[in-house]
Amino acid sequence: MIADRPSHGYELIKAVEERSGGNYVPSPGVAYPTLAWLDDMGYAVIEPEEKGRKLYRITQEGQAFLTENREMADVLLARLSPSARGHIPPPVLRAMENVKFALRLRLKQETVDAETIEAIASALDAAAKAIERS
Repeated sequence: MIADRPSHGYELIKAVEERSGGNYVPSPGVAYPTLAWLDDMGYAVIEPEEKGRKLYRITQEGQAFLTENREMADVLLARLSPSARGHIPPPVLRAMENVKFALRLRLKQETVDAETIEAIASALDAAAKAIERS
């Protein structure tokens, strides 16, 4: 993406979100280390701007690497397309994330007895059946 246009990290996060139709939004904990790695490898340069912002620009080495690996890059970018996996409507995506979050919170508690585990599994099974019927 920085080969198309130098960008700030936040702009790149939003561009990935847009390309994926909202199905994937990289966290800053994923985006910024990746951009730092590109800088470390010499594939991108970081240009500090006012107010602490950083502009990421591809280097000649980065452009050469991209050219050599264009096919793989195109495959990866195609995976971002909403049509690649089928578009997940935002309300459904939100609900899926809520279930994952609730499961993580509940299962991280120290004591999760067998009865609770069975209740959680039953609730998930019931939800799956309801989804299949709708």
